[in-house]
Amino acid sequence: MSIPGEVLEYIARNLVDDPESVRVEEEASEGSVTLRLSVAPEDMGKVIGRGGRTARAIRAVVRAAATKAGLHSFVEIVE
Repeated sequence: MSIPGEVLEYIARNLVDDPESVRVEEEASEGSVTLRLSVAPEDMGKVIGRGGRTARAIRAVVRAAATKAGLHSFVEIVE
């Protein structure tokens, strides 16, 4: 798993009540990585946050980690 994927998994596991249900799927292409985050249905609100604030913050941190690694990142939160 790439550095942005590890950062996403770390953040998500520390936000949710059921860290064992956190899954990060990674799809890499030239210079970019798409990360798909799935969590338990009851934890979805904790990852998205009020008005999407938490999701935006997660994307910003992962984007910074990806930039440091020389990649572009895209984070999708899936059910």
